[in-house]
Amino acid sequence: MQNIVVSLAQKRCSVRKYDSRPVPDGLLRYVIEAARLAPSAVNLQPATFVVVRDAALLGRLAEAYPRDWFRTAPACIVACGNHNVSWHRAADGKDHCDIDVAIAAEHICLAATEVGLGTCWVCNFDTALCRELLDLPSYVEPIVLLPIGFPTADVVPLPKNRKLLDEIVVWR
Repeated sequence: MQNIVVSLAQKRCSVRKYDSRPVPDGLLRYVIEAARLAPSAVNLQPATFVVVRDAALLGRLAEAYPRDWFRTAPACIVACGNHNVSWHRAADGKDHCDIDVAIAAEHICLAATEVGLGTCWVCNFDTALCRELLDLPSYVEPIVLLPIGFPTADVVPLPKNRKLLDEIVVWR
C-alpha cells in the first residue's frame, strides 16, 4: 500500500538551486499551516516561524549561513523554539523544544514538496547573528533555517540512501 505521506517523503529532497520566482503568500501560509498542526509535547506548541521574504534581510540572513546557493532562495522560514514554554521531562529535565520544532519543520518540508516547492534543512548557521537580525528574545532559539522556493528545472531528487527497514526496527 502506497500512501501520500510515503510518496512525499520519497519525493522530498534537499534543494540547493531555486529559480527567482517569489513564493506566493498562499503557498507560504499553506506550509506554515502544516507546521501549526504538528504535534508537540504536552501540546505546548513552542515553535515560532519567522518568514523572511525581504531581499535585504535575506541578504543579511545569508551572512549567518554564507553559501552561494542559499542566496538563490526567494524566501526562508526560520523555525524557532521558545524554551520558556517547551515541555521538560520530569525524570531528567530533557527539553523537548528541539524535537517539537523539528517535527513542525518537517511538516513544512513535506507540505512544500506537495505543492511543488523545495526546501533544505540548514542547521549549521550562526544562531547569534540570526537571533540579532530577527530581533529574537534570548529564550527564543533559531533552530533551523528552511530556505524555500521553486526548484530550478534541473533539480531531480536522487535515490534515497537509507538503511533497510529491518536494520532500524526491533520487533518485540
